[in-house]
Amino acid sequence: MKINPLQTYLMALVAVSLLVFSGCEEIEEEKPWIQVERPDMLFTDTTLMDSYDKGVLAWKLKTAYLERWGNKDLVFVRPVLVDIYDSVGERTAFLRADSGRLDMSFSYVYAYGHVYALTPKGASVRSDSLLWNKKDNLVRTESYVRVVSEDGDVLQGKGFVSDAHMDNWRILANVTGIFQDAAKRLKDEDKKEADAIESRDNANDAAHPHARTNAPIKGSPGVPMKPAPGQTAPAKPAPRPHGPARGNR
Repeated sequence: MKINPLQTYLMALVAVSLLVFSGCEEIEEEKPWIQVERPDMLFTDTTLMDSYDKGVLAWKLKTAYLERWGNKDLVFVRPVLVDIYDSVGERTAFLRADSGRLDMSFSYVYAYGHVYALTPKGASVRSDSLLWNKKDNLVRTESYVRVVSEDGDVLQGKGFVSDAHMDNWRILANVTGIFQDAAKRLKDEDKKEADAIESRDNANDAAHPHARTNAPIKGSPGVPMKPAPGQTAPAKPAPRPHGPARGNR
């Protein structure tokens, strides 16, 4: 069998190529160093944070996980367990949420994710977020909110604002509701109003006993009484002639 010179050349070229590639090792390029940003402080145990208003405890925050980011002046917590106190140190309301965010100076607290709050009067508030701002000392949200009052009424709408103690609140727009025993409550309110009016009238009568009387009113002697508006004064009788009466002739 004769070998073509061209075939010999090609075979030699393939052999040389295999030797060259077999002697080379793959060199990995160095990857650039990736810097991961981490919080300055990390707490994974129960942590308490307090806020005071003019030296009086206003609220206390309790959480199981806290991240403090010094360069951003932020604190992230989860969950959010806030107890709200009155001026004498009694807990009057509370707020619960999945997560929260606040700054280092406690100028605001933003709670979000399944927010639930209970007011001092017993009303419950549910929303997906609530924001407390120290500047105006109000709790508010622009999100959808659902409130169940202490009487069992269910109110819902968009937007919510309240004082910091959750004592006085209102829903801002698109308010709808379900009122328990509405007819009975309206009737009771009407009766209370009627009783209040009667009590007020009785008190006025007692204070001014001569203000009301059913006795007929008489004019003073010698002074003719003036007719009431719309009435005509009675005609005066004709004078009687003096002397004997005379017939016609």
